[in-house]
Amino acid sequence: LTRLQYSMQNETTVTEFILLGFSSNPALRLCLFGLFSVIYSGTLLGNALVCVLICLDYRLRSPMYFFLCHLSIVDICYASNNVPHMLRNLLGQGRTISFAACGTQIHLYLIFALTECMLLVVMSYDRYVAICHPLRYALIMNRRVCLTLAAVSWAFGFIFGTLQASLVLRLPFCGPCKVDHFFCEILAVLKLACTDTTANKVLIFAVCVCFLLLPLALILISYLHILATILRIRSAARWHKTFSTCGSHLTVVGLFYGNAIFMYMGPGSSNSSGREKVLSLFYSLISPSLNPLIYSLRNKQVKEALLKLQRRK
Repeated sequence: LTRLQYSMQNETTVTEFILLGFSSNPALRLCLFGLFSVIYSGTLLGNALVCVLICLDYRLRSPMYFFLCHLSIVDICYASNNVPHMLRNLLGQGRTISFAACGTQIHLYLIFALTECMLLVVMSYDRYVAICHPLRYALIMNRRVCLTLAAVSWAFGFIFGTLQASLVLRLPFCGPCKVDHFFCEILAVLKLACTDTTANKVLIFAVCVCFLLLPLALILISYLHILATILRIRSAARWHKTFSTCGSHLTVVGLFYGNAIFMYMGPGSSNSSGREKVLSLFYSLISPSLNPLIYSLRNKQVKEALLKLQRRK
């Protein structure tokens, strides 16, 4: 009864949260600030460059690069949602965050994460059609279908991200409001609720099944068909081209889905704050910075477009 009275008195006074962030060692925080600043700058420049190359080079105006452009936009937004506040935190200038700003971070984080899940599935379907049905590729993956698939990916991310965020932000919160994270991550914020959060955790698990396990199964099925088609190819040049494009996508899929499943569906996924910070850092900073490198370094057309742009300058 005493705890309930305390909760009722304090749940209405919560106007901001305190982000604990990383280490309290000033020297270590300064080193992390420099490292993360460089990676964040590379993330913005790399993904922006991919979008520019796709827009300028007519050879990259195909469905595969259309979806890659959307993936780069998601990565830019994804990193920009969390990293700037994390950098301020490392300098000791932004440990507090208002309730509204925290809710915005949760909302955008979920939207971009779920949208990327859908885009990776769409990209695997594009590769399946291109390799298994090359003669009908232009007919199946026409402009209207591509726009529809991209719109559906963004719409699903927005709808389910909004649903989860709204249910979390309606919970009553009691002091102390210290978030053991470097941004308002949904699992870390749920720990501060002074009520039963079982329903929220069940919803998170259900969304993980729908946006992680099922899409991953579809991707694996697509690549099983692709593998069966590749085994019938006798041309070494076509083998190399197929593995170049599919290998890049499979690398990104493995990094993204593997870490997401380990973070949200692994044993003790809601109890280890240290693991949450490391995996969230991977999502917010490392993965968005690797995607343009993976696609550009393993893709001949992207490298040729980059050289062409340099010659223009």
